[in-house]
Amino acid sequence: MTHWFHRNPLKATAPVSFNFYGVATTPGATKICNDLRLSRTRLLELFTDLSCNPEMMKNATDLYFSLLQGFIISLDDSSQECKLRYIQNFKWTDTLQGQVPSSQQDAVFELVSMGFNVALWYTKYASRLAGKEDITEDEAKDVHRSLKIAAGIFKHLKESHIPKLITPVEKGRDLEARLIDSYIVQCQAEAQEVTIARAIELKHNPGLIAALAYETANFYQKADQTLSSLDPTYVGKWRKYLNLKTCFYMAYAYCYHGQTLLASDKCGEAIRSLQESEKFFAKAEALCKEYGETKGPGTTAKPSGHLFFRKLGSLIKNTLEKCQRENGFIYFQKVPAEAPQLELKANYGLVEPVPFEFPALNAHWTPETLAAFDLTKRPKDDTAKPKPDEDVKPLKEPDIKPQKDSGCQIS
Repeated sequence: MTHWFHRNPLKATAPVSFNFYGVATTPGATKICNDLRLSRTRLLELFTDLSCNPEMMKNATDLYFSLLQGFIISLDDSSQECKLRYIQNFKWTDTLQGQVPSSQQDAVFELVSMGFNVALWYTKYASRLAGKEDITEDEAKDVHRSLKIAAGIFKHLKESHIPKLITPVEKGRDLEARLIDSYIVQCQAEAQEVTIARAIELKHNPGLIAALAYETANFYQKADQTLSSLDPTYVGKWRKYLNLKTCFYMAYAYCYHGQTLLASDKCGEAIRSLQESEKFFAKAEALCKEYGETKGPGTTAKPSGHLFFRKLGSLIKNTLEKCQRENGFIYFQKVPAEAPQLELKANYGLVEPVPFEFPALNAHWTPETLAAFDLTKRPKDDTAKPKPDEDVKPLKEPDIKPQKDSGCQIS
């Protein structure tokens, strides 16, 4: 089963040379600066490299973050912050608010901004893989795992590192709690979509599928509510996606709940459940159109043309017709005016973020190496700061051509 996920653009950043002439006083210190520059450049290249896989990404992130930690972590395990934390200025754009960059002279700002992009990369990798026509079981597991890893990274940034920033996070920008929370919950919901697809493929109990779909719809609704107080100019398109998926999985929940009711000889209630499923599917269809027409950051797509959408429409129609036939021949039950209340709780298949930790300090960092950085020799004009006219060029993200039956493009 193919999937379609909305994706916001990656963050872009100004180049960083890590050239601390005069400050790095030994070959060992200079080597760390060179390794930082090269590993950062390599990591940025991988974000838009279609051949990059999770193993390549992990190796690149482990190398860069292990080196960067030397600007943040105190080598003597004391609570005192590292003397190099504020030596370099870093400049990053925002995924939603376009190419207007924020800059901070703080290595923690670099850590959380690059970490944020790594999490986004895992969601985009999952999205590309999930959009394939004939996704294998191993690929489906990769999608599931990548989304859980992304959720874990977002959660770790929010809980352990963003609070350490000296400059408060600007409202409505990437590192703000509301946006991070929405990303976490969206990753969980999308991973559960993979679980639902697997449960349907293996013909699991309709009650389990209905419960998983209901829990997934609630996740999407929670993510949308978290964004509701933010400027619609920036989150309008994203919220259309979250609303669309909420309605879509409510339609799934009522459809499979109807099958459960029919199996219990409650044909009248089953028909009413399927009618409710039809209503939610119609809402989702309308939101698909609105999503396509809404301007803003994110994926360009026509989700109503996607296979995952068309399949559900056929399933609802066929299941409702079956219930109506059975009721006309066997049950002759009255169809209730009110839709059944969904009080479904999934006991299996619920997704939790994979715990994430940044790698340990690189072995090249020693007390001697750190001592070799002499801050008294910094130039008075502080060349580590970017020039005022320095541009931050957006990352050129590859366009993924739609598969024959996907009806969409995934960024």
